Amino acid sequence: MKVNRNKTFYFIREGVSSIFTHGLMSFASVCIIIAFLVIMGSFILLAVNITALVGELEAENIILAYVHENLSVSEASALEHSLRAIPNVANVNFITREEAMERFIGRSADDAARFRDIDAATFRHRFEVFVEDVALIGETQHDLRHVPQIASVNAHLAIAQGLVTVRNIVTWASIIIVAILLAISLFIMSNTIKLATFERREEIAIMKMVGATNSFIRWPFIFEGFLLGVTGAMAAFFAVWGLYSIAFDRVIDFEAGLFQLVSFSSDIAIPVFLLFAGIGFGVGVGGSGLALNRYLKV
Repeated sequence: MKVNRNKTFYFIREGVSSIFTHGLMSFASVCIIIAFLVIMGSFILLAVNITALVGELEAENIILAYVHENLSVSEASALEHSLRAIPNVANVNFITREEAMERFIGRSADDAARFRDIDAATFRHRFEVFVEDVALIGETQHDLRHVPQIASVNAHLAIAQGLVTVRNIVTWASIIIVAILLAISLFIMSNTIKLATFERREEIAIMKMVGATNSFIRWPFIFEGFLLGVTGAMAAFFAVWGLYSIAFDRVIDFEAGLFQLVSFSSDIAIPVFLLFAGIGFGVGVGGSGLALNRYLKV
């Protein structure tokens, strides 16, 4: 037990010592990790906000189901149960003729005087139908048309298809770019540590010749890579947090009303933190392992 503890302390001491001995290379490794994680994190947060914006637009993409003109208010509202039973329907809101007229006049406030004498009978009772998945809006529209006493159904299929396309593009672009950045950061980290191990190739060769095992040689480098990776990941996380907070405050101050950034709450901060920590660990430890393979073959 004492021998294992001494070996662990030796690995830690050697790993920390190597960081300060090769200070410039260690600093370069941390900066590389920070740079790529900041870029990756910025794109992830951009994708989160675009996805949230698309989700808001999807929620506003309402299907209007008009009932037959001869139905009374009670008869028309009684159709709500049938509409809610349709697959992909998240919610249903019944609107009477009078409410529809008030909404119409409200949207035409500048010309309200022109509609002062309008009769509510001009309008139809209707339902606002909210869907769970906008990608299935075409099927939902088809099902609504087959409900008895529904005269017509109006859905913006082109807009819905456009939103689905944007959502899919954002999702796949996020996956591809994150994968590319991860591969690049792993490659650069590995080569950076290779430069550091190149200076110690003779030391590694001597240790191999006197009987040191590969694991005994490898562990100090792995611990060094672990420290560099996690340090870079934590620095990148706080940098992304700070930059995003500044952007969030700027958007609030601007008050354009066109869009609202998603708050950097625990729902976002914790997954980003865990992602950065995992990538920092993987890049640091994996990069060290890849860098040492060549010099351990003596």
